[in-house]
Amino acid sequence: MSANDLSLRSAVHDLYHEHHGWLQGWLRQRLGSACDAADLTQDTFVRVLKARNALEIREPRPYLSQVAKGLLIDLFRRRSLEHAYLEVLASAPESQQPSLEEQAIMLQALLDIDRMLDGLGKQVKQVFILSQFEGLTYPRIAERLGICTRTVNNHMAKAMEHCCLMQLQLQLS
Repeated sequence: MSANDLSLRSAVHDLYHEHHGWLQGWLRQRLGSACDAADLTQDTFVRVLKARNALEIREPRPYLSQVAKGLLIDLFRRRSLEHAYLEVLASAPESQQPSLEEQAIMLQALLDIDRMLDGLGKQVKQVFILSQFEGLTYPRIAERLGICTRTVNNHMAKAMEHCCLMQLQLQLS
């Protein structure tokens, strides 16, 4: 193990030892759940480990709380999407209910799509969804959203580029 790796390991250990309890309490206040707070605390430190920047952190608590806030947003978005999906499932007749395995696969696909579209503007995301999931033509999307077809085309190009870049990032990580 190199001296740099030992320094990083020591910095992460110190960061974890000194701030783990504080971060978990901070998250517990916001979530109202000790279990969720413990999970997000661990996820926060995993992010720090993956970033390999523990040596560069000058203000640990603001840094850790910023990372944790991002994870909180992800958690709330994921739960909201899951809740909406379960509502749709509950409204379907029992004879059309997918198996538990199919439900899990579909939910994961929804979460993956949501993560892939994260970062797009609201209208760009809306154009992409109308095109790819509702099968509307560009002129029909333009009419529905009250924008010109050229704007729809530009939004789709932006969305496709974004999705390709996200896919590339996933493959590289």
